[in-house]
Amino acid sequence: MVLVKAPPFAVRTILLDWDGTLLDSYRSDARAYLAMFRAMGIAWGLGDLERHYSPDWYRVYRAAKLPRGRWAEADRLWRAAYAEERPRLLPGALRVLRSLERDFALALVTSGSGDRVRAQLHGFKLAGRFAACVCSEDAPRRKPHPAPLQLALRRLGAKCEECVYVGDTAEDILMARRAGVRAIGVLGPFPTGKHLRAAKPDVLLRSIRELPQYVRRAVGGGRVAGEARASKE
Repeated sequence: MVLVKAPPFAVRTILLDWDGTLLDSYRSDARAYLAMFRAMGIAWGLGDLERHYSPDWYRVYRAAKLPRGRWAEADRLWRAAYAEERPRLLPGALRVLRSLERDFALALVTSGSGDRVRAQLHGFKLAGRFAACVCSEDAPRRKPHPAPLQLALRRLGAKCEECVYVGDTAEDILMARRAGVRAIGVLGPFPTGKHLRAAKPDVLLRSIRELPQYVRRAVGGGRVAGEARASKE
């Protein structure tokens, strides 16, 4: 870990992505995709999915040349396959939330569907930890459009300059930047690291477990933690 100087900033609210940031769901997500592709006669393997993965699954459908008229069928097949999966929280995620909620308001902004994400939050007993939860169908546009994050800010009554958004994809970083919110990238299990680095988040963390330390140092105006390798590349 490299320490770099940064001016203090007044953070009151931390907004987080769900899949890949707090939830270790890539293997479950990928298995559901591959089951869906097989059922639809699409010859895609894991390598194809990794090359074209996006949190906006319609981009994946387009890359797989799936006709738009079959997207609803694909959605149903994916959900049926994913229903058999039981992804877990990323190591340290629960401890991070417990630490942050002592000093900050927390909110969730995710591309995941509301029924799936809210069921998972209920299963992990996390729903009460978030002051707002914005899912894919709640906003008129999806990441990287700023609409989901802007909706969360309105629901919270929060000012963009007093918020940070934490995510594991380039779309997360672009959404935050377009909404005027400081963007924190975190490396997770999804194959998004290369594009995440290219999006140049304000800081890139190697693990969600580094988030409380970074935020508290930044708020205090001390020296803040970034990613050692990112500073050399």
